[in-house]
Amino acid sequence: MQQNLENKVITLEEAVSRYVTDGCSLSFGGIIAREPMAVAYEIVRQRRKNLTYITDSSVEPAEIMIAGGCIRKLEAAYVWIGVVGIGHNYRRAVEKGIPHYLEIEEYSNYGSSLRFLAGAIGAPYMPTQSLLGSDLVTHNPRIKVMEDPYGTGPVALVPAAQPDVAFIHVQRADISGNAQIWGMLGNDENIARAAKEVIVTCEEIVPTLEFRKIPNMTTVPSYCVSGVVEIPFCSHPLPVSGYYWMDVPFRREMAAASKTREGIEAWMDEWIFKIKDHRSRVEKIGAERLKKLRQLEFDNYRIPRIEG
Repeated sequence: MQQNLENKVITLEEAVSRYVTDGCSLSFGGIIAREPMAVAYEIVRQRRKNLTYITDSSVEPAEIMIAGGCIRKLEAAYVWIGVVGIGHNYRRAVEKGIPHYLEIEEYSNYGSSLRFLAGAIGAPYMPTQSLLGSDLVTHNPRIKVMEDPYGTGPVALVPAAQPDVAFIHVQRADISGNAQIWGMLGNDENIARAAKEVIVTCEEIVPTLEFRKIPNMTTVPSYCVSGVVEIPFCSHPLPVSGYYWMDVPFRREMAAASKTREGIEAWMDEWIFKIKDHRSRVEKIGAERLKKLRQLEFDNYRIPRIEG
């Protein structure tokens, strides 16, 4: 049933090399779960620089790309590492210029979501009144305030976000890029339509027939997608619903290493630069540890795997 589909399957190394160019803007799907950590590692490994990272909120991916000196500008609500630490690398870059200073463009989570919505539908901006209750309109000159022409009073306008490339990690995809997301979607539907190029990374590639059985589960359609990367455990140590639980001890280790520049440099040396590729990283984490994370996911949520 797949003989007439365009085969867009590529490797992670090819995806980053081809679509993440110095000076481009990019976004990741997911939020505190399903964020494509393997992509962040590969961007650092390939030493991309001067990137603009557009997101709502991000955890480890933003932290590690900031630590790797890849990001020049951050358009976001916040960056942190959940309950296990704070954004040490983010703060160090903003406050001390290590490894270099970041240009910051702050929005709320809702404001960031509206930016992706505007980009998805081809609108130049989106209005909102919620930002009027904050001081973001004072500190971010790209948020414009005007009188509603329909007479309801002032509204804030946020500019559309249309990143050059987006990486969206999903549970399952077919070879042409149709993709299913289980659980929280975040802004992924709109990111996929707002970005100029979209790379879908997935836990597994399955036949298109599986998507036709439940077509409403196709969150990202193939016409949005430029490439597909099959990469199990792409989000580790973050969780992926139906596949594996969050590796909290691993996150704690990264957060502890991030407390000093020397610590995070040593961590990146061990987990990025001395590792050839994602497969080698999975082997270093260990089959038993990953098996336990799979079991924790099933034990906590009892999510049935959809087979065949």
